[in-house]
Amino acid sequence: MISKEALQFLEDLIANNNTEWMHANKKRYDNYKKDYHNFIASILAEMKPLDKSLEPLEVKNCTFRINRDIRFSKDKSPYKTNMGVWLTQNKFRKNSPGYYIHFEKGNSFIAGGVWCPEPNELKQIRKEIAFFYDDLESIVANKTFKSEFKQLSREENNMLKKAPKDFDPNHPAIEYLKLKSFTASQKIEDKLFTEKDFSKIIAQKLIALKPLNDFLNRALETED
Repeated sequence: MISKEALQFLEDLIANNNTEWMHANKKRYDNYKKDYHNFIASILAEMKPLDKSLEPLEVKNCTFRINRDIRFSKDKSPYKTNMGVWLTQNKFRKNSPGYYIHFEKGNSFIAGGVWCPEPNELKQIRKEIAFFYDDLESIVANKTFKSEFKQLSREENNMLKKAPKDFDPNHPAIEYLKLKSFTASQKIEDKLFTEKDFSKIIAQKLIALKPLNDFLNRALETED
């Protein structure tokens, strides 16, 4: 679980997103950061026995900085007002498959897979799908996967309208081949984060994504 004090800090930050307020509340931020790290540690403790590929991860591998990158954004608010946790299957690869937990007031969710892989990685994943379509189909058709995540995410702005170059437009996996990210997500209620058994509950949900992550990891590790 995450403490109510940590969540209150984020809520107050929404109304006071400036460096002056942050400096004046440094002690609160330090307490928030400690809670954040303890929260991650509790999730790792539940997830590592379920997915051995996460064993090398430490808390520091799963955190996000609170500072926003505002260089190319119209919104110049300096701090993030959400909390994210990223558990990757290979901490040495930029776009390794993994599991994501997101707290944001009114927009909390869990997710997993690979988000916006680099062009060469995207091609590797698509080749794996083209050759082993049945494997992916069985993963997304799995009863537990469907119960938790329904299907792979299909945002309109993250899909091609036509078949990707060098792929048959009549391929039975064409709708998967059009994807530019390979993720699945589930919205969750904010209040779940404060429940005592949060880490255990969320681990049982996230582990339904392991076969998808394993499939994607296999694709990225396969040499031409």
